[in-house]
Amino acid sequence: MSQFARDTAVERVGENLWRGHLHEGWRIGAVPNGGYVMAVAGRVLSQALDHRDPLSVNAFYLAPTVLGPIDCRVELLRRGRNTTHATLQMFQLGELKVQVTAAYTDLSALAGETWSAKPRPLYPPWEECTPSGQDNVEFFRQRVEIRLVSGVEVFSRREPNGSGEFRGWIRHRDQAAPDALSLLMFADAFAPPAFTIFGPVGWVPTVELTVQVRAQPAPGPLQARFYSRHLTRGVIEEDGEFWDSAGALVAISRQTAKLRLPAAQALPS
Repeated sequence: MSQFARDTAVERVGENLWRGHLHEGWRIGAVPNGGYVMAVAGRVLSQALDHRDPLSVNAFYLAPTVLGPIDCRVELLRRGRNTTHATLQMFQLGELKVQVTAAYTDLSALAGETWSAKPRPLYPPWEECTPSGQDNVEFFRQRVEIRLVSGVEVFSRREPNGSGEFRGWIRHRDQAAPDALSLLMFADAFAPPAFTIFGPVGWVPTVELTVQVRAQPAPGPLQARFYSRHLTRGVIEEDGEFWDSAGALVAISRQTAKLRLPAAQALPS
């Protein structure tokens, strides 16, 4: 069993109630990573619902989670032939921390046309790319490995490049093959693209995260692109795209975040 599978494991403890545990290795600072928390919710839903694969998962982060047990209560909204809809609430110490709404399906049964307005970008292979320079961040160092195609100077020399974008590869540190649930975690694993504008400083808490899963990924590192285009009075969107080692688009994501900078770094109004 992979480290990710062990650290997202859950057990049923009552009617419509599951319990997981948020482990230390997946935190950034004192707070468990939001994508990891979503993946724990995703694991519960994959066990609770008739359909096992996430199609679209949305999470609102109402309060920071902490390390330790977390209780997950599931409510079935609709059970269809191809898709099941449900909500999930995550509680710690009696407080609602995360509200999740999800649609689950059987990814292997999806059929229909395929089209994209923009082709998959061409990256140098994993072996030729530069480590992200974030090994001092516990989450990245212990559990996830990132190699950047663009933006490495933001961390190595603390020089913003103004692009609003990070491009690179990502994989589990133990090299376990990615799966649909790990896509939920990877969707929040890159640094905020705002760091390419302001440098790797400040605080960018996630308000809401949505991940759409399109296919089970093939084994190997995932090719990722994260970008932001609009910062409005401290609110910014972060969009992600993921392709697997076979070149298939396997997930897209969008999150709403708030950018909080030291006063000396704020842009002039």
